[in-house]
Amino acid sequence: MTSTPYAFTHALCRAPAPSAIHGIRADGGPDPDFAGLAAEHAAYVATLRDLGLTVDVLPPLDDFPDALFTEDVALTFPQGAILLRPGAPTRAGEVTHIRAALAAHHPHLLEMTGPGYADGGDVLRLADRVIIGLSDRTDRAGAEELAGLLGALGHAAEIAQTPPGVLHFKTGCGLIDANTILAVPQLASCPQFAGLEVVLTPLGENPAANILRVRDTVLVGERWLATRALLTARGIDCRALPTDQIAHIDAGLSCMSLRW
Repeated sequence: MTSTPYAFTHALCRAPAPSAIHGIRADGGPDPDFAGLAAEHAAYVATLRDLGLTVDVLPPLDDFPDALFTEDVALTFPQGAILLRPGAPTRAGEVTHIRAALAAHHPHLLEMTGPGYADGGDVLRLADRVIIGLSDRTDRAGAEELAGLLGALGHAAEIAQTPPGVLHFKTGCGLIDANTILAVPQLASCPQFAGLEVVLTPLGENPAANILRVRDTVLVGERWLATRALLTARGIDCRALPTDQIAHIDAGLSCMSLRW
C-alpha cells in the first residue's frame, strides 16, 4: 500500500506521571526535572494541535513511568491499530491501559501474542512499506509476527538491523519527506533505505535524528541548531521543541504520540 506516511489527522498522547522521572534509561544519568518534563510534553501536545491534529490526552499512569511514550506500545494506521509487546518487562502492563482508547478510534484492532517482542520506536513508516528494526527491545520473533499483522492491514514490512548503541531504530532516523531520511552515520548504508535519499545528521548532533514529520512540518529538538539549519536550507518548515528533559529518559519526539 502506498500512502503519505505523515498526513495525520489524529494523535493519542498520555500525560506524564510524577514517576516519569524514574523512566528507563540505558546509561544511567540524572533524573529529569518533572516540571520541565511536563512542560515539554504540554508544548508537544500544543504543537500537534496547532498543526491541525485532534489530540486526545490520556490520564497519567503512575505505576508505569514510561507510559507517556505511547508510541512504543501500539501502532496506528487509518486501516486499524496493532497492540504491541514492549521489550522492556516493566512496560508490558501499559498495553492493557491503552486498549480501550485505541478501540474507540480503531474498530479493527489487532494484537501481538508473542512470544516475541516489538516496540513502536523500532518501526519506521515509509510511503510504500514499513521498516521494523531489530534492537534490544524488538527481537526477530516479534518483528516477524508484527510483519504479519502489518500485512493484514495492507502494509508491506521489511526487517532491518538497528546499529549497536542505538536504543530504537527511530532513535537513529526519521522522515524528512516521503523520499528522504535523516539518519545517524551508523545507518548511512542501511539496505532497507535503498531508493531513498539519506541525509546524515551534522557532526555532534546524532540525537537530532529522531525528528517527527507531521503534515507539512518537521518537529526537531530546539538544541540541534545545525540540523535545523540543514532542514531549513532544504525548504522544510521546522518547529523547534524543547527535549532536554525527555532526553534524560532516552526519549525523543516521535515516541510521545500515536498518530494516524
